[in-house]
Order: sequence, then C-alpha cells, then structure tokens
Amino acid sequence: MSTSPSSQANAGHSGQHGHGNIGLAGLVVGAIGVVFGDIGTSPLYTLREAFSGHYGLTADHNTVLGVLSLVFWALTMVVTVKYVTIIMRADNQGEGGIMALMALAQRSLPKGSRSAYMVGILGIFGASLFFGDGVITPAISVLSAVEGLEVVAPQLHSWIVPITLVVLVSLFATQRYGTAKVGKVFGPITVVWFLVLAVLGVVNITHEPEVLHAINPWWAARFFAEHHWHGIFILGAVVLAVTGGEAIYTDMGHFGARPIRLAWYWFVLPALMLNYLGQGALILENPAAIKNPFYIGVPQWGRIPMIVLATAATVIASQAVITGGFSIARQAMQLGYIPRMHIKHTSHDTIGQIYIPGINWMMMVIVIGLVLSFRTSSALATAYGISVSATMLIDTLLLAIVARALWPKWRRWVLPACVLFLVADVAFVIANGAKILQGGWFPVVLGMLLFTLLRTWRRGRELLAAEIRKEGIQLDTFLPGLMLAPPVRVQGTAVFLTAQTGVVPHALMHNLKHNKVLHERNVFLTVETLPVPFAPPEKLLKIESIGDDFYRVIVRYGFMQTPDVPAALMRSCDKGGIYFDPMDTTYFASRENVVASRRRGMPIWRDKLFAIMHRNAAPATGFFRIPGNRLVELGAQVEI
Repeated sequence: MSTSPSSQANAGHSGQHGHGNIGLAGLVVGAIGVVFGDIGTSPLYTLREAFSGHYGLTADHNTVLGVLSLVFWALTMVVTVKYVTIIMRADNQGEGGIMALMALAQRSLPKGSRSAYMVGILGIFGASLFFGDGVITPAISVLSAVEGLEVVAPQLHSWIVPITLVVLVSLFATQRYGTAKVGKVFGPITVVWFLVLAVLGVVNITHEPEVLHAINPWWAARFFAEHHWHGIFILGAVVLAVTGGEAIYTDMGHFGARPIRLAWYWFVLPALMLNYLGQGALILENPAAIKNPFYIGVPQWGRIPMIVLATAATVIASQAVITGGFSIARQAMQLGYIPRMHIKHTSHDTIGQIYIPGINWMMMVIVIGLVLSFRTSSALATAYGISVSATMLIDTLLLAIVARALWPKWRRWVLPACVLFLVADVAFVIANGAKILQGGWFPVVLGMLLFTLLRTWRRGRELLAAEIRKEGIQLDTFLPGLMLAPPVRVQGTAVFLTAQTGVVPHALMHNLKHNKVLHERNVFLTVETLPVPFAPPEKLLKIESIGDDFYRVIVRYGFMQTPDVPAALMRSCDKGGIYFDPMDTTYFASRENVVASRRRGMPIWRDKLFAIMHRNAAPATGFFRIPGNRLVELGAQVEI
C-alpha cells in the first residue's frame, strides 16, 4: 500500500468529512477558539514554574535566555514540525488523534500479527495516558488564571478555589450545546487573547531586547553545558509550553488540517513566542517578577480585565481537551475498547462535532476532585506532563511505523526526523518522571486504570464472542434441518442481530422455542466496524440470500460514524435489495448475562470487572438506533 500524506489529507476532507458551508476564515477562528486553548494558556504558568524553587534556577542573564531558548525550540520541534507539519499529514480520512494513528499503523501490518497486537497495546496505552493528563488541563488552567486575583488583592486568596469550581462546572454544563456553538463564542475571545499576549510581549521586549537572542539554539546548548546532566530536569517545566500538541492533532477532525495549520503558523505561534520573550525580558529587568511574570508584566490598570480575559481563555483551554476526549472516546467505542455510550451529534455541517454525556460528567467529577485536592496551580504543575510526554513518545513510534509503510516518498526525511523526536520525547519523559512522588503519580495511576478497563473490555468481548461461537449451532446445518419440518410462518420481517455471521442467533432459538413461529422473511444482521473513519458507500451494505426467504446482511461503518441500522436497511430498498417496511419489521436481539468463571478466560477479577461493565453498557439496540417499539430482547447466560 502506498499513500502520500497529502493525498490522504485531501481525501479526508473532500469526501464525507466535510464542513458544510463554513468558510475557511470561520474554520480558522473556530480552530483558534477550540483547538489552541490548551497550548495558548501555557504562558500563564510555564516560566513561573521554570523559576520556582522546585528547579533551583537563578534568574540571571544566561539562565533566562537558556530557558527561553528551550521553550522556543520545544515549540518549534515538537508542535510546529512534529505535530502540525508532519503528524497531521497522517490523518485517517480526515480524523486525527492517537486512536486514528493506531488504526492507520495497524492497517500497514499483517492482520492478527504480533506487531499489530503491540501497536494496539501502544495506541490504547497512549489514549489512556492522554485522558490521565487531559483532566489536569482544566484544573491547572482555570486555577492559574483565577490566581491572578492574588496579585491584585492578596486578601482574595480564599475565594480562588470556589470561583474556579463555579467556572469549571459552568464549562462542563455548556458542552451539550456542541463544539460549533462553543467555537463561535470562544473563537473571537481567543483571538483577542492571543492579540493581547502579543502586545504585552512586544511592550516588555522593548525594555530588554536582548531576549530576542534566545531564538539562537546556542543558548539552549549553553544552558545544558552550565547545568550539566541535571539540567535535563528543567524540561519538566518546559513541557508545560508544549502540552496541547496532542490535543491539536486529536481535534483535527473538528475543523480540518488546513485551518489549524494556518492559525498556528501565522497567528498562534508568533503570539505565544512574543509573550514568552516578553516575560523573559521582564525577569531580566526585575528578577523579583519570577513570582508571577505573566500578571506582573501587565500594567496595573489592566490587571482586573486581564484576569477576566485569562479566565475566559482558560475555559477555552479546557475545551480543547474535552472535545479531544469526545473524539477519542467515540473512536475507542467503535473499535471495541470501551462500552457503548450515548452520542449526541451537535452540528449539521461538521460530522466530527459530537457530545458524549458520560465522558463529559466523568471528566467533570475528576477535575473538581483535582481542584479540591491540589488547590493551587503550582501543586498541579508537579502532576502535569509525564503522561502527555509519554503519549507524545508513543505518537512518534506510531508515526515511524506509518511513514515506513505508507509514505515511500516521504519516509526518507520523516524517519530521521522521528529519531530526533524520539530523543526529545525520551528526555521529556525522564524529566517529568522526577515529579512522580510530587504528584506525577496521579495521571499515571489514572492512565493505568483506564488502560486496564479498556483492555479488559476488549479481551472480554473476544472471550464472549468465542463462547457464543463454541456453544452455537452452525447456521448452514441448522436451516436445512429446520425447513424439513418448518414451524408456522407469520407475516412480516424478523431481523435478528448477531455478532457471529455463521452461528444461529440465541434470539432465533428462543423465538422458535417459546413462540413456535417463524416470520415470512428472516434476516441475520451483523454490524461491523472498519479500521477507517468512514466506510466507503460501496462497502456499507452487503446482502446475501441463503434460501427460503432467509438473508444474511452485513452493515459496515467506520470508527467515526454512529450506526443507524434502520436507515441502512431502508437504503437496501433504493438499491433494489430486500424491501423493509418499518411498520412490518421486528428486531430481535440477545442480551447476554455474563458469568465469571475461574476455569477459563481472564483472571477472575478481570472476568468480574468485565461482567460489571457489560451489565452497565448501553444496549447495542439503542446504539444502533433501533426503535424500541419494534424491538424484542431475549436473554442468554454465557460463562467466560
């Protein structure tokens, strides 16, 4: 298989994954509002943490320029080159994020091979870590903005946590209105935010223009030469400047690659660097400003308006992570790694804009718990970075696999670049690993917990399917025997949902046993998820007649699509296939009751965990949009 990155990107956005009538300018503004919120609020705390007592740095000339140089080249190499320029070309039919990259990498490997299995493990582990660090973003961003009140009025310290909680609860409560509406509101605010960042930076740079020399990588090299091997630990603070790079890639499906690139190259990156350089100039001019260089760099008359603007901007920063969480959750759901949940589409113009209530409220509870536990952004900064740096490392490994297999013309320069990215990612992981005992354990533990849940669900589904196949009766031998002495046939069409195409569904067996009738037409329907975001129209529906008005139907969807079985069956009528009268069609489904067993499957505790998850998962019938008044569910007990 040979696919160029540019052709993939074009295909992804010219096909099903369109953006309706939204113009390029509108998408750029929307992307600024949603995609860059996380990385755009990093100036609030990055340099403050770099010069905190945790790292023991002195705010002298060489150290300030060294740290600024590290920030500049981290943004350049990790975000600009790695994510925006290269990884965003590895779109899976327009969709981004570690799950889409994992599916793309697996497609280049032999199906069922050890390599494909390991890529799946890497992808799921990376997605789990993304969630682990992702929930910290809303807490640290909003806290850091509201803490500006202390600069203006120290007596307001006790109000910081309550105000932060009110802001966060309001943010999660508005998610049901959708990314499109949120982006329209947030976009202009974030544009103002970046403009103010740039203006403040330019004003402060004029006081100490010497900081412009920090763009020279020699200052970064000199920093490491002067601080020896332990200088690497400063990357634990520098990583705060690049957190959000993975979110940029994950949110690509919401707005498209081109609007995101235009916004980053020509607007977001220049504004960020001007502000970082301005803060550095302020520290050179007044070393005491390291206490809070962002707010101290604001004129006194403008600090209250800046706190309001910063709070709005940090709410937007949280939006990037939340929408990224929705995207990854839907991909994981369709690929069979998490139980089915209710998904709400929030835009008629852009397919990728969704809202998942279960993910939204789960994230809100965790974020509120973090605020109440850590209580300051400095405390949260010690917990921030290790999971996202590990995720970025996994992204590099998956990118190398994709480039080697799918980009024959590009891999000559992408693979050497991956080696450089790998060195940087490992350095970030080591630097952030030093913060494990100070709070870095939280995202790691949360990521490991999520990874266990995802792998247990995936493995449990495989065991459940294997048991159904083993205990089931083969359809090809059952039907001829049944038709030798057929039961009474009644009018109408019966659709039996089954995950196993060659096995008699439990629902059919129960219907024959208890009702002793057979419908006039019987359809055995299987829904499959393809390892692509959107199923090609020609692969969407497959109908096969197996005699005596029995049919085998396979409906296929991509992992970014929400299945709609009745709509797919109605499409059969348009193609000259079976005619499905919605009012004369009855759907039959089996609802398995999973029983844990010590004799087989996973360890007993994972069997029990899967049984609990299976019992609480949304039924497939609801996920497939099957009308409740046309549905008959029949139970079956299965031991794993």
